[in-house]
Amino acid sequence: MNAFSTLLTVMRKELRDLSRDRRTLLLTLLLGPLLYPILILGMGKLAETRVKTQIDKPLDIPMIGRENAPNLVRFLAAQGLNAVEAPKDLTTAIREQRVDVALRISPAFAKDWAEGRPALVEIVQDSTRREADIPTARLKAALGGYNQQVGALRLLARGVDAQVARPLDVATQDLATAEAKRGVMLSLLLPVLLTITSFLGGAYLVIDTTAGERERQSLEPLLATPASRSAIVSGKIAAACVVGLASLVLTLLAFKISAQLSTSSAARQLNMGFLPMLQMAMIMLPMLFIGTSLLTFLSATAKSMKEAQSHMTWLMLLPMLPGYALMVYPVKSELWQLAVPFLAQNQMLLKIIRHEPIGAQMWAVYLAAGFGLAALLWFAAVRRYHQERLAISG
Repeated sequence: MNAFSTLLTVMRKELRDLSRDRRTLLLTLLLGPLLYPILILGMGKLAETRVKTQIDKPLDIPMIGRENAPNLVRFLAAQGLNAVEAPKDLTTAIREQRVDVALRISPAFAKDWAEGRPALVEIVQDSTRREADIPTARLKAALGGYNQQVGALRLLARGVDAQVARPLDVATQDLATAEAKRGVMLSLLLPVLLTITSFLGGAYLVIDTTAGERERQSLEPLLATPASRSAIVSGKIAAACVVGLASLVLTLLAFKISAQLSTSSAARQLNMGFLPMLQMAMIMLPMLFIGTSLLTFLSATAKSMKEAQSHMTWLMLLPMLPGYALMVYPVKSELWQLAVPFLAQNQMLLKIIRHEPIGAQMWAVYLAAGFGLAALLWFAAVRRYHQERLAISG
């Protein structure tokens, strides 16, 4: 029996064993793809609800000293910001989240206004509360508009053109493509989710076929066969890659279908074409082999299923590190980044999402680095399988 035949035999054997445990197979393949539509549809519904309640709907703004600035209060009411009586202990009310934002108008407002001096109004808020961002932004925008309008009228009353106080007329030319703008939400969600799915998609099968068989003492008969250890390892890795690839494809389809079914414009931005989905699957192939080879090596060094599963805690964090790092310290895309695991996947996926071209050199560096690392991890797993004590449980 040659090595390739052994590989196929081991792969079919592992997939057949997994298929017998239908509950585990369904959880492995369908749990993520079923959760992602719920996430997307729920996110879209929450976004729509927030828009209706905080952007379109009139808001009640507690105001202290509203009698000092009746014109300002009427202007704010015209913007959908209605003045209401402020609670006695405003600080406690904001900290207890009974009030999102409030306005305190200075007692000297009318006097300063009449004398042409800046009249003090104070926005009272808790800047750490994200749910209060929209009401606060609406209040600040309304006050800014009132400030500019009154300032222009004062200049006109003195015979001065209001444009004199505006020496610059700043314009912005946004060069972002429509595809890149639509891909903003995808760039936040998809790279991490796809990397985790491909990196750990075959985790259960890898752990069960190595640490599990070792614990059940069923690995020794397999290692006692004339088959080469490299073919045995390759068969187990290939079986895990098949499961991981199936989970990855189902995840991509779940994203597309859920985005199409959603009534939210924000969630519909997650819709993708079939060609980008195919490119994303191609990008994730090296990560499939890296994840399964690494897990095969780690499982081979573990004495039990529990020990092998304990690695999942830190393995789950690895795909998230580039995303967190880029949030804190964004960097420009450069060629060397395509050789760094996890960062490379993130950068390549962002290019697909933004519909940016990927040159042959980029593909070459990415695929060479990805499959090169997978080959090193495969070699380490094979070396581990050559150790005879691997077949001994405990």
